[in-house]
Amino acid sequence: MSDPQATYTVGKYTFRSRLIIGTGKYESFEQNLACAEAAGAEMVTVALRRVNFDAAKGPRLLDVISPERFTILPNTAGCFSAQEAINTARMGRELLDTDLVKLEVIGDERTLYPDVAATLEAAQVLLDDGFTVLPYITDDPVACQRLAAMGCPAVMPLAAPIGSGMGIRNPANLRIILETVEVPVIVDAGVGTASDAAVAMELGATALLMNTAIAHAKNPLKMALAMKLGVEAGRLAYEAGRMPRRLYASASSPLDGLASF
Repeated sequence: MSDPQATYTVGKYTFRSRLIIGTGKYESFEQNLACAEAAGAEMVTVALRRVNFDAAKGPRLLDVISPERFTILPNTAGCFSAQEAINTARMGRELLDTDLVKLEVIGDERTLYPDVAATLEAAQVLLDDGFTVLPYITDDPVACQRLAAMGCPAVMPLAAPIGSGMGIRNPANLRIILETVEVPVIVDAGVGTASDAAVAMELGATALLMNTAIAHAKNPLKMALAMKLGVEAGRLAYEAGRMPRRLYASASSPLDGLASF
């Protein structure tokens, strides 16, 4: 059996929950909190350039989703250059007193695919500056290998474009990444439903990060719970080891010693 208390580490941080959720697109902060609780999340990601930190400007997300209850993972969503992402990460460290950063450097506005070269550049600067860098990256094994070799304590390859809900589009690449990097692999972006979550975990992913799949479900609270169960089922199946695929049938009961009538 899978140990429900089994942990994994990202740098100096240790987690039990293998489901990380975002904090955008929900109807309210309260709905976001309820979904985080239903998902069993221990870490939530916050877009530094899109969230209000000033109480004078209205309600604040972090008054509801408290840093005392969740590990806050600031992200650099909306950045289109390495320097922009570096500046945003440094701002997040000052505001939230954390060395964690989900590094996003977007290269294409329509697909929101990451700029690989700029991500590598920004990652090196932030690592040298003492950050724990979790880079959002394409499902490119070479890019993931380079980021891990630089010192990133995890890599976050996409499953499909952000917010697309298309699921795991390239399981072969994810398998190569999982086999060739020594750090946790957190599949990020593109998951649409619980079966997608299970597939990613069955491949051996360490964890999943998602936002739109829960926030834009017809019933976000039920989807958050479904995602939690999908992640748990997928992890358990991965640890169990699936049976080999066969071209032909194999009888469930042996034929040897079969009685004749």
